[in-house]
Amino acid sequence: DICLRGRQEILEELSSEFSANFADMEGEKDALFESLATCDEAALEQYLETGRVSDEMTAALIASRRVFPCWFGSALKLDGVDAFLAGLERYVIEKRMPDEFGARVFKISRAEDGQRLTWIKLTGGSLRVRGALGDEKITQIRRYSGGKAQQTDEASSPGIYALCGLTQSFAGQGLGFEKDARPPVLEPVLTYRIVLPPGVDPQTGLSKLSQLAEEDPLLRIVWNSDIQQIEAQLMGEVQIEVLKQLILDRFGWDAEIDAGKIVYRETIASPVEGMGHFEPLRHYAEVHLLMEPLPAGSGIILESACSSDDLDLNWQRLIISSLASKQHKGVLTGAPLTDIKLTVVAGRAHLKHTEGGDFRQAACRAVRQGLMKAENVLLEPFYDFVLEVPSEQIGRAISDLKAMGCTFSAPQSRGQASSVTGCGPVSELNGYQTSLIAYTRGRGRISCHFAGYHPCHDAKKVVEESGYDPERDTDNPADSVFCSHGSGVSVKWDCAETFMHVDSGLRFSGEQITESSPKVRSGNLSFDEKELEAIMLKEFGPIKRPRVSAVTYDYSQGKSRGRETVIKKDYIIVDGYNMIFAWDELKELSGADLPSARQKLCDVLSNYRAFRGCELVLVFDGYKVKANPGSRADVGGMKLVYTGEGETADSFIEKLVHEIGKNYSVRVASSDGMIQLTALRLGVLRMSAAELRAEVRAAGDDIDSILDASRHESIKLGDLLRK
Repeated sequence: DICLRGRQEILEELSSEFSANFADMEGEKDALFESLATCDEAALEQYLETGRVSDEMTAALIASRRVFPCWFGSALKLDGVDAFLAGLERYVIEKRMPDEFGARVFKISRAEDGQRLTWIKLTGGSLRVRGALGDEKITQIRRYSGGKAQQTDEASSPGIYALCGLTQSFAGQGLGFEKDARPPVLEPVLTYRIVLPPGVDPQTGLSKLSQLAEEDPLLRIVWNSDIQQIEAQLMGEVQIEVLKQLILDRFGWDAEIDAGKIVYRETIASPVEGMGHFEPLRHYAEVHLLMEPLPAGSGIILESACSSDDLDLNWQRLIISSLASKQHKGVLTGAPLTDIKLTVVAGRAHLKHTEGGDFRQAACRAVRQGLMKAENVLLEPFYDFVLEVPSEQIGRAISDLKAMGCTFSAPQSRGQASSVTGCGPVSELNGYQTSLIAYTRGRGRISCHFAGYHPCHDAKKVVEESGYDPERDTDNPADSVFCSHGSGVSVKWDCAETFMHVDSGLRFSGEQITESSPKVRSGNLSFDEKELEAIMLKEFGPIKRPRVSAVTYDYSQGKSRGRETVIKKDYIIVDGYNMIFAWDELKELSGADLPSARQKLCDVLSNYRAFRGCELVLVFDGYKVKANPGSRADVGGMKLVYTGEGETADSFIEKLVHEIGKNYSVRVASSDGMIQLTALRLGVLRMSAAELRAEVRAAGDDIDSILDASRHESIKLGDLLRK
């Protein structure tokens, strides 16, 4: 490129596009000194006095970004590399590192032994092995020289190090006083289906490919549950070839990647209220959301404007966390939702029957119900582009841009070439390079940069071709569930508003929104079994339930005892190790003492079980322990299970759910995807580790409130007796 255009032409182009302060560091000394002197008054005075600008002054100008040095060469042929490195050594001022710890993660990779490596640039302070970074501990510190690694007990700044033991780190993460890096300017706008070779399990493939996504911030691996396929969001053909070769080298799979399709997104055009109610038998939650559009590029913002008098703060926080943990789909094409603000404005819980998963269901249904009512907008990615063609072909280029729906400025002529700058949809500009090269005979070029998401230029056609039916998307229901005569009844989204138990007070008039305090609609409250049971419990104590015939599970023998007469109760089956590594306080404790973490979990869940009055089964995985027979025991009123050699927690939970799922109200608590899929297939309720943690905390708060009230009543009784 330098040979074709020359140094001076390139410098002039840089000056016209960016700044006039570019300096050719390899040019004639007098010309270099003159260009440096024009950038700063102190440099000008030095030049007038001595006829030159010193290296120290030049380095200071570069450090303060008043001068931008340029070297010319070719890395392929190593031309100019030595001069460039010598210039760096001569003009770069070494930064003084602070004593305070700071580091920036710049890469994630894996060593030959499979260890996950977090590469950091240490910019301040020091690190030691077994030291903590957030909730995780460093198990090794490595310093690499070429392909050789040397372990060290301490890392000091400045330096480049690879850390082992971190599982949550990501490229661009700031540690200590360093802030997280800005998100990448480039963003994948095309989705490709990855076809794995025969014999490779999709879940195994997804796990392995997710490792590659950790290492490359521009690579996004997603699981499309609709078509049960692995998809990758990529930038184009070059990244496709790199990914295919990387998969072959790393895993030995000759994968195929099909033709890409545009990644669309959706938002709304005006504010709307979304309502969700979830009330199957022995569950209750209602959520009202104010949904408002945001400027392009804002993402999803979550807030709560609900008074704690109307809905406890722990439930409000649970609603926010539930909304944040889910990728919400639009109702036009099923594309991800973006540029929207969701505000919790009202809600209602039941004194006894509300659980964490109930609010997750109600909140997600509220989002979908609001989208079904709203004016939805389909968004597509756009490129900012610079198009350069020979001047005699500028007419053809402008005609093409108009046909593609692009907006652009007036052409600019420069010699025998003309250029056009503008903005256009990725769906049209993608692949235009091939046509451009053909009709300009290789003399035209186009440079594109991601310009964000904007309203789709051909939305009607895209929506029709997608064939998406929001009412048939069973994973994202918009309908609400109400209790009627002791059973749950599904009410369509367009009729659910009249059955809601709370009036949020929101009123819409065009773009104007008026608010009043939420009110309970007493006329909508059915006096069903739930309400009656709450009153009876308050007035007369625990209700004696009739005995029914059911299949029970013998935990001492690990097998079914057959049919006998027992009390029917609610069961919660907990994946023990999943909880330990998902709850921050237990995860930190397990790093130092795993048995203590297990005991702590047992104590917490035992208290929770006693307060909630449910049956709880805590399962720990022991299938890798040689000659382990497993064990079943009753600890603190709950069932504690250690699986034996060759028996995973997944298989035990599946077997147990199959035994009792039809006769009991069963919930499976785990964030493990396979266990949750098993629960879904067997038709029992699921809850994540975070949802169970929220329920445990809520139970703890209730226990504290009862104890406080009990102490208060005891004081009043003592005063009365003394009188």
